[in-house]
Amino acid sequence: MLLPVLLTDPRVTAVPVVETGDPLVALCPGIAPGGARVRAGLADRLYRADLALPAGIRLRVVEGHRSAADQQGIIDGYTREVRASRPGAPEAEVERLVSRFVAPLEVAAHVAGAAVDLTLADEDGRPLDLGTPIDATPEQSAGRCYFASTDIGLEARALRLLLADALTAAGLVNYPTEWWHWSYGDRYWALMTGAAWATYGPLEAPEPAGAVR
Repeated sequence: MLLPVLLTDPRVTAVPVVETGDPLVALCPGIAPGGARVRAGLADRLYRADLALPAGIRLRVVEGHRSAADQQGIIDGYTREVRASRPGAPEAEVERLVSRFVAPLEVAAHVAGAAVDLTLADEDGRPLDLGTPIDATPEQSAGRCYFASTDIGLEARALRLLLADALTAAGLVNYPTEWWHWSYGDRYWALMTGAAWATYGPLEAPEPAGAVR
């Protein structure tokens, strides 16, 4: 398996941001029962992807925009886990390993409202099995959280590919160490698609702008 471009790669940080000012909007309960908020442009693409899925299957968004403080808390917690599992590892290596699971604050797509953590659900809203729980770390899942992992069942593999087909066609990109993490408009998206700049930078959440539809 080819090593993915990680979020600590200097090419990601080097991508400029030209902020569009797209507002945060609440996703409709049909795909985000918890009321996750994302940029309006990303919301439009998620609805498009949802409509492209076969009958009886829908997107299920678990998380969208995240505050900088929440992002830093996840970084700190996972950094402790990585250090405990690799005592004596150089700090640069720890940072690289941490970035497999959580983005450094300066390039974090969730903080920009540009990313979602999501899965697929059946018509009754029950999440389908895509091989690991959302947010299973590389250590917890023995690497099965990687999108391209071959250590999952055939049905889970088929569902990951179905998810990828719908989201890729709508313009999103996956962070390949987390099958559930997809983004649009952030620096990683720009690097992966060849865009000249990212369109969404860090954003603190204002009051909800309301559902797109």
